[in-house]
Amino acid sequence: MPATPAWPPRSAPRLFVAPPLAAGQAVTIEGNQAHYLARVMRVGEGDAVILCDDATGEWAARAISVGKRAVVLDPVERLREREAVPDLWLCPALLKKDRFDLVLEKATELGVAAIHPIVTRRCVADKLNVERARTVTIEAAEQCARTALPVLAEPVSLDTLLRDWPAGRALFFADELGGEPAQAAFKAHAGSAALLVGPEGGFDDAEREAIRAHPQAHPISLGPRILRGETAAIAAMAVWMASAGDWT
Repeated sequence: MPATPAWPPRSAPRLFVAPPLAAGQAVTIEGNQAHYLARVMRVGEGDAVILCDDATGEWAARAISVGKRAVVLDPVERLREREAVPDLWLCPALLKKDRFDLVLEKATELGVAAIHPIVTRRCVADKLNVERARTVTIEAAEQCARTALPVLAEPVSLDTLLRDWPAGRALFFADELGGEPAQAAFKAHAGSAALLVGPEGGFDDAEREAIRAHPQAHPISLGPRILRGETAAIAAMAVWMASAGDWT
């Protein structure tokens, strides 16, 4: 006899949903997500959909009703609990839209706990559509089978970030003028951490002085080459995960 196909199949579409999931409590999907399931993925009644809610974990659900405007799903089985997330914040200066989208996407893939965008004097962009940015993180998490989403904060000025900085959280400052090698700094200051990365034009002298004067700040170097803002953010996250995060 042929083997019974695995359920849910690995090809099942994956979605993040807002309400907490529980077995037997049907979830109604509407709007763009319903269009995606019904028209793009061609989900039919009885088909599997993987759901995540950023709280209880990952669930296998079965489609019990598929309409033009709504899809009703029945969570059948919890497959995984919500994953543990390293206590790392990313504090990136705003960049041009496509470049900042890349930072949001890769921060989500790499597993940061929170993203706190900042506005500095040399930022080309000074505004962020937070709802659109949240959509970028959700889509990245869905594509990479994440069960957790980073907290996404509203942008604040660098001065506000430094003024309100929590005690006990190391602030690693990627300074293009140099600092302690990143990997050594991350290992020396283990625990709750954040990465502060500047915009296309870098930090100006007054900003750099204010950051270096902060008691929680640790200037770090990301090597001998000048990196663009998005490259510096991605490189710093990767080195932190390898040195102090869950890659170890």
